[in-house]
Amino acid sequence: MVAPSRLAHVEAGRGGVFAVDGLGCLRSSMEPAHVSYLVAFWNLENFFAPESYVGREPWVAKAMQKDLGGWTEALFKRKVAQLASIIRQMKNAAGPDVLGVCEVENQFALQALADALNEALPARRYELVHVDAVREQRGIDTAFLFDAKQLTANRDELFSHWVMRRTGTRDITQITFVTASGKQIVALANHWPSRSSSAGEGPEYSAGFRATAGETLAYWHDRIREEKGDDVAVIAMGDFNDDPFDKSVTIHAQGERDKGDVQRAKSAKFYNFAWDYMTQSVLDHNGRKRLLNGTLYFGSDAAVFDQIMVSPGLLTGKSGFRVIDGSARIEAYPEATSHRVGEGSIRFGLPGGNAAKNVNTDGYSDHFPVSVQIEEA
Repeated sequence: MVAPSRLAHVEAGRGGVFAVDGLGCLRSSMEPAHVSYLVAFWNLENFFAPESYVGREPWVAKAMQKDLGGWTEALFKRKVAQLASIIRQMKNAAGPDVLGVCEVENQFALQALADALNEALPARRYELVHVDAVREQRGIDTAFLFDAKQLTANRDELFSHWVMRRTGTRDITQITFVTASGKQIVALANHWPSRSSSAGEGPEYSAGFRATAGETLAYWHDRIREEKGDDVAVIAMGDFNDDPFDKSVTIHAQGERDKGDVQRAKSAKFYNFAWDYMTQSVLDHNGRKRLLNGTLYFGSDAAVFDQIMVSPGLLTGKSGFRVIDGSARIEAYPEATSHRVGEGSIRFGLPGGNAAKNVNTDGYSDHFPVSVQIEEA
């Protein structure tokens, strides 16, 4: 039975009575309740504090001087509102329990988003997990928002893993979340090196950097298993800037397509849920059906760079958690979905010296969020 304090209302339907709890989960009163969590990831696309923000690191201010020209407080607040309007719709309008993010400048920007979500979703209390990545060329970070009413972040197990390469890149942020029942899940937020470069080289030039990022993720996955046991719940998410079939993911990060192989493996492997949402039928912002073939569109070509991978214990339930079958998806809402062939999510953009030309205040991000639901086993 669902605890009365969690119930929002009860609905009668074929097959019995269903309880809808305060976090948007439909449950049968004939079945035992399992606490479920929606874990999502979103590349927020150049989510910088306003141009006038006085706490900006001087080197970031210098590097981003042109791009942030005209990034007013009004535009920043509009960006926050646009992002929050999508995030609040997740999990049947209850919001995610954990949201990994990338392309966020600093704690100021992230806190503004958390405040907007807490105002929109009073049943939630979002808090931050954030470490400044001092080596990234533009000063953008990976981070987490999480509902502190549902989970605790063990700050003693907060790590920022440096991805070694010739020039600066985003760190991998690792945190252990603990449920009310004491179960632990280790989450890692990734933003692997870009395919583009100032010199115009193609993805082949930068492939080695992403291979290094994949090796870094695999290394820390192995260390986590050594510390917490082979059945530990580990969930790695991020914008990998490579597709699920690229070597950086399959070979270097050990992200597999076959669940059976992952469950039987003696080494540290992940199952990659991106294979579950390689295509997805959605409604565009005109209300018409269209097929998405990726989480972003890059030069008119679809790509599935935004991925969620889990350790074997999240498939078997031996970790104390289990992924809910069929729950992995692209969080593509009509208002954020372009109707144009060769386009995906509707971008917000950055001024780049010309806000009128480069900013779309009705946009969101150049990436769609992705998500998966897990439940306590």
